[in-house]
Amino acid sequence: MNIDSIKNGIVIDHIGAKKGMQIYEALKLKDLDCSVAIITNAKSKKMGRKDIIKIDKDIKINMDVIGFIEPNATINIVKDDKLVNKYKVNLPEKIVNIAKCQNPRCITSNEKELDQVFILTDKEKQIYRCQYCEMSLK
Repeated sequence: MNIDSIKNGIVIDHIGAKKGMQIYEALKLKDLDCSVAIITNAKSKKMGRKDIIKIDKDIKINMDVIGFIEPNATINIVKDDKLVNKYKVNLPEKIVNIAKCQNPRCITSNEKELDQVFILTDKEKQIYRCQYCEMSLK
């Protein structure tokens, strides 16, 4: 398989296998007017299998979305065919409007204009709780 390199853009690497489409959808990459390549189940010495997303445009991406879905991912910024920056994604302490509270009694179920805010309460287990009702996501 041959996937062209990108001249200017972003490569999201070290995505756990089968999480690439989840990141693609959460970042709304289908709405971009540039090439986006999703490589799934690529062989990796470090991870066994991984997904990779290549975006052929330098755009602003929400690192919290990526960190929430795959906290071990890396973001590579490419300019003029050269890697100019590499970022390690971390598990965010707080996420806003990335997930929805499933509690039907939560105030966010009735007050639609309220942000969906979740706070990281257990870093090891990656558990987030709703800021309003404290229902957990995972």
